[in-house]
Amino acid sequence: MYQKVNAGQSFLTKMKDIAGQLQETQTGALTKAAEICAEAIVHDRLAFIFGAGHSAIPVMEIFPRIGSFVGFYPMLELNLSYNSRVVGDMAMRQASFLEKQEGYGEAILQNYDFCPPDCMVLFSHSGINELIVEMALGARKRGLKVIAVTSLSHSMAHAPRHSSGLRLSEAADVVLDTCVPEGDALLELQGLSWRVASASTIAACLLADSLVAETAAALLSRGMTPLVYPSHNVNSSPEEIQKAMAQEELVLQEFRRRRARVV
Repeated sequence: MYQKVNAGQSFLTKMKDIAGQLQETQTGALTKAAEICAEAIVHDRLAFIFGAGHSAIPVMEIFPRIGSFVGFYPMLELNLSYNSRVVGDMAMRQASFLEKQEGYGEAILQNYDFCPPDCMVLFSHSGINELIVEMALGARKRGLKVIAVTSLSHSMAHAPRHSSGLRLSEAADVVLDTCVPEGDALLELQGLSWRVASASTIAACLLADSLVAETAAALLSRGMTPLVYPSHNVNSSPEEIQKAMAQEELVLQEFRRRRARVV
């Protein structure tokens, strides 16, 4: 008979352990990654961010997001980042197929006018599929530094699928390890053959916001005040709300200006 356990608490405990590992092991890599992003932003260029499937979620977490700032550029391909329909048009089979095709990443990259010190942050739990490796190699070919956010324990346990023989972590200049175990899901429950409750998106978002914070600090140390996206959904005075809305308009205008130079 199934013995009920407090699975939710078990998951939170495991996620707390992963968050602790991130804090203990990724500080140095975060500093390096933030310096690369700050170098692009302070020179009026962009830190491009990309992920496919659920790895598009931390891309959206970085920008546009309250508390983030202009300088990050989300590269979101609809047919790679929206598979909530599961089956039918723009569904999971198609997205999974595209992630495994060489040539598709290059087609994406050709839409942009990259110029160093632009850089690119790439999210992928496994880090072994053709698309994400091609994005990294294509970015480096164009002179961009590449930051990989990936699970090293998962990636190194599996053979890379790209013809170069490289994993994302091996094609990057800086690697942020999510510290998520192979397979992503964390909990083994009696009666189930497969583990449940995935960790990669949460861990990637923790690193994403840590990178935002560290980049902001790096910009301030260089004498640049980042243009922060504010919240105006708070109980403030009308004057403060108007101030926040004006700041939001500045963010959108400045993002549009930078975007016009690369697309």
